[in-house]
Amino acid sequence: MDDFKPVTLEDKSVFKAFFSQDPPRASEFTFTNVFMWRHRFRPVWKVWGDCLLIVFRPEDAAPFGLPPVGSGDKRAALEFLCRSLEKVSPEGTISRAEKRFVEQYVEGDSFQILEDPDNSDYVYLARNLIDLPGNKYHRKKNHVNQFTKNNEFEYRTLNAEIAQSFLDLQETWCEIRNCDETPGLFQENIAIHEALGNFSALGFKGGAILVDSRVEAFALGEALNPETAVIHVEKANPDMAGLYAAINQYFCKEALSNFTYINREQDLGLPGLRQAKQSYLPDHMVEKFTLIRR
Repeated sequence: MDDFKPVTLEDKSVFKAFFSQDPPRASEFTFTNVFMWRHRFRPVWKVWGDCLLIVFRPEDAAPFGLPPVGSGDKRAALEFLCRSLEKVSPEGTISRAEKRFVEQYVEGDSFQILEDPDNSDYVYLARNLIDLPGNKYHRKKNHVNQFTKNNEFEYRTLNAEIAQSFLDLQETWCEIRNCDETPGLFQENIAIHEALGNFSALGFKGGAILVDSRVEAFALGEALNPETAVIHVEKANPDMAGLYAAINQYFCKEALSNFTYINREQDLGLPGLRQAKQSYLPDHMVEKFTLIRR
């Protein structure tokens, strides 16, 4: 794929222009997400026929393309992308294709279409995450109250002054969870450092809860489309009861309250993560599929 180029910070304006003209619903389609995970997925890209084409090339798996984005002929762009992938790997697929794309642009006789529930996104009404209304959120509200009653704290917005404090918490969290011995957490740690190390250029939002002037929880997110924000990262000191519930509520209230929906990304097929995301009662899912050319 010699005519595809690696992703750099200088490419942000190109990506944002395509995402603006063709607003995505799947959480992968922000420049921040592509950039921060570039060491894990080694993304390359090109513009073809008024469509943005992105290919991920993880070292431990076959390369895969994301569905074309833009105002061009997506069927033709999808065909070109598949041919490009086939030149480097017979196992190359199109992944993270949301249901709307599949219904509009994918012919069943040309592709095998496989459901990908582990990568489907959980999407919530923003007001529900902020207000925690009614009996269905009673337990979540109790968790927040438990934290707020037992701790003197403040909420702070991410800026250059406290960015390093976000990373300090991340390092502590990784020590507790043995990130160096868990490949997924190790890669996530790199991604978080990439995001926070370049937060000014990337332009996402961040918020933290400080206890005794120390960052004990933080979250990072941004606009996904005009109606929806996406939360990329949420970390908290696991020894502080109710803190995860508190950072979720405060970040949504302080940073994302102007959106109708909040996408909290996928559960990766991890039972604990799936239970946590389901416990917030999603409004709907962004179903995703893998496409294999027949």
